[in-house]
Amino acid sequence: MNDPSTQSRIAIVDLADDLQVRKQRIFKVLRRLGIRPTQRREPSRGNQNVATVSPSEALAIRAEIAKPSEPPGAQGGSPRGASAVFYSDDVGFFYLIQLEPEHDPGRFKVGFTMDLEGRLQKHRCSAPFAKYLHTWPCRRAWERAAIDCATKDCGQLHTEVFRADQLEHVAARSQSFFAMMPGLEGESGDNRNDMESEKSDATG
Repeated sequence: MNDPSTQSRIAIVDLADDLQVRKQRIFKVLRRLGIRPTQRREPSRGNQNVATVSPSEALAIRAEIAKPSEPPGAQGGSPRGASAVFYSDDVGFFYLIQLEPEHDPGRFKVGFTMDLEGRLQKHRCSAPFAKYLHTWPCRRAWERAAIDCATKDCGQLHTEVFRADQLEHVAARSQSFFAMMPGLEGESGDNRNDMESEKSDATG
C-alpha cells in the first residue's frame, strides 16, 4: 500500500524544471533552509531513487528563489555569490528533441531548459521514445529568437512543437543562430554536476 505522504511529495528534478533553475541551486537553497530531502522511487524514471520535498517545503524553496538577488558590490552581499545566482538563472540550454523517431520522425520540440535530463524525462511521459538531437548553451533571453529561427518554414502543431521534412535543416538553422551569438561554452555547466549534488545532498 502506498504511503499518501510519500505520494504527495515533490521531486527536486520536477521543482527545478518548473522553476527553470538548476537542481544544483535547489540543493543550495535546501542547505540554507535546513531542509533534508527524502528519497522516493520513481517508476517514470526507471524506478530510480529521486530526492523529494514536501509541498510546504517546496513553497519555502519557491519563496527563497523568488527573492531578488543583490547586485555585485551591494552592502552585505558577496559579489561572487550574487553573480553566481544570476548566472544560474540566466544560462541553460536550447534543445532540439525528436519526439517520435520511428512513427513520426519529423515531429520535434525546441525550447530552453536549465536541466536537460529532467526535461527529457518529462517529455518521455507522453513521448517515451523522445531523444535529443542537439543542444546548445543558451541564455534564457535568446529562447524566443532561437525558436523563431529554428522553426522557419516548419508547421506548428502545438506550443513549441513543430513538424519539418528534414530535422537536419532545423538543426542547421539553430547552429547558424548560435554561431552568431556570444560564446557560452562552459557557462552552462554540466548536468552531471547537478546529479552529483543531488546524490551528496540526498544522502547527507
